[in-house]
Parts: sequence; structure tokens; C-alpha cells
Amino acid sequence: MILYLLITCVSFLFLAKSLSIPPWASKTKTLLSFYLSKNPFMNILHPIQPDLASPVLNHMSILDLPDLPLDRILNLLPPSELCSMAMVCCSLREKCVSDHLWEKHLNTKWGKIIGPSAHKEWQCYLSSSNHLDTIHHQTGYRDLAKIISMICSLSHIFRDDNQWSRYASSLPLDSTMSLYLSLETGRFWFPAQVYNRENGHVGFMLSCYDAELSYDSHTDSFQARYPPHGRRAIAVEKDVTWERIRASPIDASPHHLHVSDSLKDLKPGDHIEIQWRRNTVFPYGWWYSVIGHLESCDGNLGNCHCHISDMVVLEFKQYTIGSRWRIMMINRRDHKEKGNEEDGFYGGIRKLNCKEDIKMWKLLWPSSILE
Repeated sequence: MILYLLITCVSFLFLAKSLSIPPWASKTKTLLSFYLSKNPFMNILHPIQPDLASPVLNHMSILDLPDLPLDRILNLLPPSELCSMAMVCCSLREKCVSDHLWEKHLNTKWGKIIGPSAHKEWQCYLSSSNHLDTIHHQTGYRDLAKIISMICSLSHIFRDDNQWSRYASSLPLDSTMSLYLSLETGRFWFPAQVYNRENGHVGFMLSCYDAELSYDSHTDSFQARYPPHGRRAIAVEKDVTWERIRASPIDASPHHLHVSDSLKDLKPGDHIEIQWRRNTVFPYGWWYSVIGHLESCDGNLGNCHCHISDMVVLEFKQYTIGSRWRIMMINRRDHKEKGNEEDGFYGGIRKLNCKEDIKMWKLLWPSSILE
């Protein structure tokens, strides 16, 4: 097919020399020669020397490319180079801020910790006074130089409100690029969940709690703000690492009881997360547990009937045998919040079907058994 195309084009060029053709034909010939000269496969079949005196070659630019190859090139650029390209001209800026280019970068870096709750919070953030209303500002591309500096050096340039305002005015409202850069600069506090909160405090071992997080580009870590517990003030934790963060698996308030839909399927050996809180004023956290056998069962799977019993055993194996936190029993037929002020309150259950979720909990396992 390529050989057929080559023969056809070369025949046309020879024919053009003997005919009176319009001016655009000479430009077509030059562009074709330029393409053939840059194509290694074509050079092997038919080496061509480009016309160095041609004004077309001297003024060839990336904008002369068709949309498809241009989009392909832009799609391969990292965020910093996309910002550089956006500074070249208005046409490239319009392409470089396109959502389809930035969605890949957003998903690659932030996809595992940005969930539906974070996207909803982003919409609220856009309409709040914390975000510049770009409708009343002229859009341009010169301020994107600051964005490049930010991404390349991970500086704190946009921590200053005045500089942030000038930057934000150059971006489309509610663009994926705007979300990406708001996350990178730490200006946007997004909701997510943190494993083993408060630096792995023993009272939160193998748990996961809701928090608002802000990224710190200097340390490549996060600052977490946990919601107040009763009369306790908001707890703040710094230097939270990426592996301790996940997107909330359920788009709901941490004060709401989760309605479990897998209770009838639970059987010994299943991995679960269960809501727990100290009292009814506190928010829930998610705690890791494994379904165990009833006391009347010897654990022999051939004779086990635990999966058809109304009562379900929850085993928290991070605690020593005999600890009051080791075993909890619930009724799968009529499961509601259960507990008291001394032992806390147990809420909804999530059955873990994803191997990655189970693997994460095992990686967080404490180095010694808890009391």
C-alpha cells in the first residue's frame, strides 16, 4: 500500500513538471518532499534531498501538523512541558489546557486517593470564596510561566494569595488542569481517608479515618485535618505518606451508619471492615477484621455451619487472645449499631473482595500484638 502511494505521488510530481499548474501545487510538492525526507522508511526506498531554499521548510511549525498527530504529541508531554507549550501561542494554549490531556495526569498521580467525595468537594470549592471567580477576568497564557516553575521545582510560589489569583485567572473555570494544579500546590483540601491516623497511634492501629488533606510538594507528603471528636478540637497530622491514604470507598458522612448489603454472605475467613466509634458523638472509623468461627464450631470446614448461623463472629487478630477488643459478635439478620460507652459502638460492615485492599491491611499490620 505504501509502495503504491509512493509510485502515485512520484508520478504526479514528474507530471507536474511538464504541466502548467496553480501555485498551491508547488507548495504541495515541497511539503510532500519534506515529509518523505523525514520518514526513515521512505528514505530507504527512495532517498530525497529537501529543497533547502524553500520558504515552506524555513517556516514549518508544529501548528502545521494535522490535529491527530498534534494531539498525539501533546498527549506524551508531562505536565511541565504541557504548560510550556501553552505559552507558545493562543492556539496551543487552547489545546494544552484541554481536559482530555490532563485527565491522564490526574488519574496517574491522584487517581487512587481522589474519589467521588473529593470531586464533589472540588465543585463546592470552585463556588466558594477560596477560589478565584475567573468569569470576571481575562484569560491569557503568560502567567503559565509560574505554573511551569511550580511543577519543575515544586516551589511554594502559589502559596501567596496574590500570585495564586493571577495564576488562576489564566485557567478555564472547572478545568481538569485547574484541579491538578490546585492539588499540586496544596491550595485545595480534599476529603480522603488515612490509615493508622496520628502517626500510627496504638489506639488507631489497623483503622482508617476520614480527613481533609493538603499536599506539601516540598516533602512529597500530606497534612491531614481530622474532624473534631465531641469537644476535642480538630486534630492535625503532618508528613502523612502516600501509601497511608485512600479514597473513601463510600460517599457518605463519617457520622452516618453504613447499611450493610453483604451480611448474609459472610463466612469464616472473609475479610471485612466495620465501622466503630468511641461514642455516638464521634465520627466512625473503619476497622479491619476477619470473620471467625463460633465457639461451638471446631473450625473444621467440612463440619462448619457458621455461615448459616444468625450470629457472626468478628475477630480482631491484632489484639491478643483474651483482650476485650479481640472478639465481637453481631446478628446478621438484624444488624444495627451495637455497643456501649465503655466498649464503643460498632456500625456497618463492608466485605472486602479486592485483593489489593486486603494486602494493604496486611502491610499495615503492627510489629507486635496489641493488648
